[in-house]
Amino acid sequence: MEYEVVIGLEVHAELSTKSKIYCSCTTEFGGEPNTHACPICTGMPGVLPVLNKKVVEYAVRAGLATNCRIAEYSKQDRKNYFYPDLPKAFQTSQYDLPLCSNGYIDIEVDGKTKRIGITRIHIEEDAGKLMHDEWDTASLIDYNRCGVPLIEIVTEPDMRSAQEVRVFLENLKAILQYIDVSDCKMQEGSLRADINLSVRPVGQKELGTRTEMKNLNSFKAIVRAVEGEAKRQIEVLESGGTVIQETRRWDDAKGVSYAMRSKEEAHDYRYFPEPDLMPIVVDEKWKQEIKDSLPELPEARKKRYINEYGLPEYDASILTASKALADFFEDAVKNTDNAKAVSNWIMGDLLRMLKEKEMEAEQIPFPGAYLAKLVTLIDKGTISGTIAKKVFEKMFSQGKDPEVIVKEEGLEVVSDESALVAVVKKVIENNPQSVADYKGGKEKAFGFLVGQAMKETKGKANPQLINKILKEELEK
Repeated sequence: MEYEVVIGLEVHAELSTKSKIYCSCTTEFGGEPNTHACPICTGMPGVLPVLNKKVVEYAVRAGLATNCRIAEYSKQDRKNYFYPDLPKAFQTSQYDLPLCSNGYIDIEVDGKTKRIGITRIHIEEDAGKLMHDEWDTASLIDYNRCGVPLIEIVTEPDMRSAQEVRVFLENLKAILQYIDVSDCKMQEGSLRADINLSVRPVGQKELGTRTEMKNLNSFKAIVRAVEGEAKRQIEVLESGGTVIQETRRWDDAKGVSYAMRSKEEAHDYRYFPEPDLMPIVVDEKWKQEIKDSLPELPEARKKRYINEYGLPEYDASILTASKALADFFEDAVKNTDNAKAVSNWIMGDLLRMLKEKEMEAEQIPFPGAYLAKLVTLIDKGTISGTIAKKVFEKMFSQGKDPEVIVKEEGLEVVSDESALVAVVKKVIENNPQSVADYKGGKEKAFGFLVGQAMKETKGKANPQLINKILKEELEK
């Protein structure tokens, strides 16, 4: 039987406010365990929370950027459950009146545009962190993360493949970074996703029984989890079994998921309004102020790159997928007219180096203006393309101005015709067979001789001049 996979996501993004959601403790990542905590964020008896206004603003920014309706009136609720990393035994969240609802993000997969619905975006507090495995008989708890503000973005079950999930998350991550509400550092847990997944026979309208996989924080793991869980559920159904509604843990190293507990429903959490916090009112004036402050979003920036710089759609998509990369590109094109060359360097050598060094775009060790200088040096014929690659590697490792590198190491193109004539004559003398091949009509031999001349000058010869002199000498 042919099956269809149905996927919805619950995405948690830590907001980049300086202080926590209900107290003045820092949200800074790291620190010695339990040093970024106070009686309020650890839920000690008798304390009173005070809502951080910036958290509401950031949530509204996210809602507006994802085409949501912003609630004029909303409230916060207690979500009751006991777990050691939540010492007060409830999480302050939002239940029936979220801040944002009925939004969407458009994604493009295989050349087709698809709209993914966003059910809601609400604010809540993060829990602490349990540390297992290093101790045989105990787990330790770090409460530094308790009370760090989160937005939870809940989607409709509109995705049908791991690829659609990945593209949606990439788009969402870019939007949150562009509007500057979250750094989305997945390796630090700033962006993580729960996957709700079910399968059903193709053509069936009713949804299958879903499972949930919690807290996946890398695109690679998310894709593997979707594919692995879909395969598991299909195998269960094909063998005559029944899929159980439950929460599962994905083990990315082994490529399998494990049952953790039966899946909770809303009534299991016994939600009720948080009595210590006032309702949230977002009036039209404040909403408009937030809307007016939104920057250019990824899709709009992509279209501008295509129209303004004449970039292919593929280039524009890659460049705008990361705010840091797009900002770097714009810093470069302010200083050169050759936008396509800048794009080629970013998409080729720069992304390759970042991948090799396991670095993010935010960590590029030199400004975009330096890349513009490198492009200008090539366009003016000051250095060759071969030398430019060497200069680029030094720029990346040392963060130096390319003009300084070229000057210090004497890398300027050699355009002294008399010196190059001597080089060409030497190459002709040392490669009689290639000369004979060229004269016999083998054009590839000419390219080989040019390469030998460039090698002789360590890549510093003017390639156009080498071509001209070589032709002249071969015709003599």
